[in-house]
Amino acid sequence: MSLHDADAVARHADAHFDQTVDALRRYLEIPAVSCDPSHAADVVRLAERIRDDLAEVGLSDSRLLTLPDALPCVAAEWMGAGPDAPTVLIYGHLDLQPVERKNWHTDPHVPTQKGERLYARGAADDMGGWVSHIAALRSWMAISGAPPCNLRLLIEGEEEIGSPNLERFMDAYPEAFIADVMILTDCENPSTEIPGLTVSLRGLMELKVTAAALHADGHSGLWGNMVPDPCMALVKMLARLIDDDGRLNCGRMTIPEADAAAAYDVPLSNEVIASGAHLIDGVVPLPGRGRAPAEWMWRQPAMTIISTTMPTPAQKKNAIRTSAQATLSIRVAPNQDTDALHAEITHALTRDPVGGVKVTVEEVGTRGEGWLYTPKGPAFEAADRAYVKAWGRSMVRIGVGGTIPFVAIFGRRFGDLPLILNGVMDPQTTAHGPNESMHLGIFRKAIAANVYLLAELAALGRAGLQA
Repeated sequence: MSLHDADAVARHADAHFDQTVDALRRYLEIPAVSCDPSHAADVVRLAERIRDDLAEVGLSDSRLLTLPDALPCVAAEWMGAGPDAPTVLIYGHLDLQPVERKNWHTDPHVPTQKGERLYARGAADDMGGWVSHIAALRSWMAISGAPPCNLRLLIEGEEEIGSPNLERFMDAYPEAFIADVMILTDCENPSTEIPGLTVSLRGLMELKVTAAALHADGHSGLWGNMVPDPCMALVKMLARLIDDDGRLNCGRMTIPEADAAAAYDVPLSNEVIASGAHLIDGVVPLPGRGRAPAEWMWRQPAMTIISTTMPTPAQKKNAIRTSAQATLSIRVAPNQDTDALHAEITHALTRDPVGGVKVTVEEVGTRGEGWLYTPKGPAFEAADRAYVKAWGRSMVRIGVGGTIPFVAIFGRRFGDLPLILNGVMDPQTTAHGPNESMHLGIFRKAIAANVYLLAELAALGRAGLQA
């Protein structure tokens, strides 16, 4: 294998780009929504199609991995490069988020191209991510007869419901995860022109806050001004948690100066934020207050009220309610002490209760782990070289403000290996929301980057990866 071979493979992939997009369309037409039991058969149907396509590409032992009470994973491999060549694991997921069709401009399961973007649920999250690797592999097969590395592919069917069985699959099928380097392809890029390497995620914690005062609803005209109103009290106490900009004021993190400075290099202008977050006219992003937008979004904790028991218009009555409740979604900064943040928030909510109401704070659900990673070593140097060839520049180290359980799982189980997190999303993708789309220019460059990445990793060899 030579650089000349990789150039030829990249040219082949580019010449067959339209065919790759057509293959992606066929996957996107299957509504493989993992959270909806009525679509479980669609998840299996898509998994079977991917299994058959991977066998057609030339991978061996293309199969479904199954476990009781779990949706399947697709696994395949090609181990013909020999024992001195590195083994690369490529991870992606085939399942989709549900859709609310009324908010879509196109049918979410009929891929539709508008300009440079392909609209469909799953286009970028995550079909385009792993299909870009299959396209690179197909071209390696067409030009050289084989990829330059040993490969394993693992396409999960439950990522969008939090990967609840991924560790069970790792335990039941350990051979499917043996690798020297792992490429986890479900992440984003700072823009259509700048490739991203994800190195941090925020964790997740949910707290249920209750303010109670009465055994039964009380007449607001008879008792108002003399008994505490739990709804008013709850609002006042929740307000303790935010600053004048509306940001969580608990648990602020001090990050290394180099990281804080690098955050300004990420092109998150007010225009990019307003467009990507779909702000209405007249509303602008929050001020930086001495921190870059990327730091606020990726390295600081945040809070959202995701549900309340406040009266709705349909429940309107002139009464002081017995109690009021709110559920808070807390995005925990990478490497933050979640217990300490829990304690700080609880203290702020329960000290000096407004009107003497009884306040309780209860953690609900399962915590999501954060992740902070230092990419260093030959594998990441190889990735930068590959991206310079495909994108014209090396990867920018970025974070993700959300929580991705599978990344934390891989980090915990395989943190001693190089973990390269890439993908095809960008700020306009609207993953999980209406009108999800993928920029086809990113998709094209991602395929080329994957071609060169395999070549660069192969040139290192197993020994070079461990240097």
